[in-house]
Amino acid sequence: MNTYKIAVVNGDGIGNEIVPAGFAVMEAAAAKFGFTLQREDFPFGAGYYKAHGDFIAPGALEQLKKFDAILFGAVGLPEVDDRLPFKLFTNLIRTSFNQYVNHRPVKLLQGVLSPLRTKTEKDIDFVIVRENNEGEFVQNGRILYPDEPYGLATDTSVFTRAGITRIAHYAFQLAQKRRKHMTNVTKSNTMIHTLYYWDTVIEEVAAQYPDVVYRKMYIDAATANFVLRPEIFDVVLTTNMLGDILSDLGGAIMGSLGFGSSGNINPEGDFPSMFEPIHGSAPDIAGKGIANPVGQILSAALLLEHIGETAAAAAITAAVNATTSAGIFGADNGGSHSTNQIRDAVIARL
Repeated sequence: MNTYKIAVVNGDGIGNEIVPAGFAVMEAAAAKFGFTLQREDFPFGAGYYKAHGDFIAPGALEQLKKFDAILFGAVGLPEVDDRLPFKLFTNLIRTSFNQYVNHRPVKLLQGVLSPLRTKTEKDIDFVIVRENNEGEFVQNGRILYPDEPYGLATDTSVFTRAGITRIAHYAFQLAQKRRKHMTNVTKSNTMIHTLYYWDTVIEEVAAQYPDVVYRKMYIDAATANFVLRPEIFDVVLTTNMLGDILSDLGGAIMGSLGFGSSGNINPEGDFPSMFEPIHGSAPDIAGKGIANPVGQILSAALLLEHIGETAAAAAITAAVNATTSAGIFGADNGGSHSTNQIRDAVIARL
């Protein structure tokens, strides 16, 4: 029997409700498919920052390295500077563990009516591959003389050949496993240095995958096509910031950001990968038991797929679809079922 060590970080807000729901579904799948999960909880996040002055404990990165994967909720509280969660937790984990792939599926669940009234499950089924360690989010900049008339602020993007090459290979290899189409979403007609270089390196990699249809699309056109023609997408490769924005639009066309899952992946397995829903900590509804756990549960399925338990992952995804097909929804999608009721419905369908 395989045994996996899973680090669990609820984070803040609704993370304290949806992460336990997600792990409960993982445990049910483990019991069904004959493997064991060893869980250790870590209290990191904005709440930890309020008590200790940092988002994680000293030496925590070394501790987390020992795990097979990390199941994570979300970080952030209204009373904590909203520039800090990314800097002191999310990006710290992503860069320290070389999680250079942000893998975000966009797939309409069974029984869910998309806001796109003419689109069905076969139309909304693609994956956004977001470069996760470089680009616009490296926080390479400063503010000078902020209170003076000549004050200025800079943020400088960083794109490296190595970083672009590795994320491009991941996207093309994923496309080979799917429908063999890969779209590079860019803005190189105005970002004429960084994103021109991004396009150039991706096109070099594309030549190594002649079986995959490759196209380039500007971000403004891609945004429109997500709404008008989502069926044309299979794998979407884009930069750190553009991917962050596009994946929220992807969640919206699925019917709710509460359905969106993601993995921060180190494909080589040198470090643990981290799996989380695409939404935030939603402190306004925390403690009410009404948060939608589906994105967290599907993130747990991505975790199991990543560590090799593909049958269990597929079963969770099927159970989620059976649950939504039965009309079991939270308030975010017009339903009245609680977090735990949705959890229990998914487990019952396993």
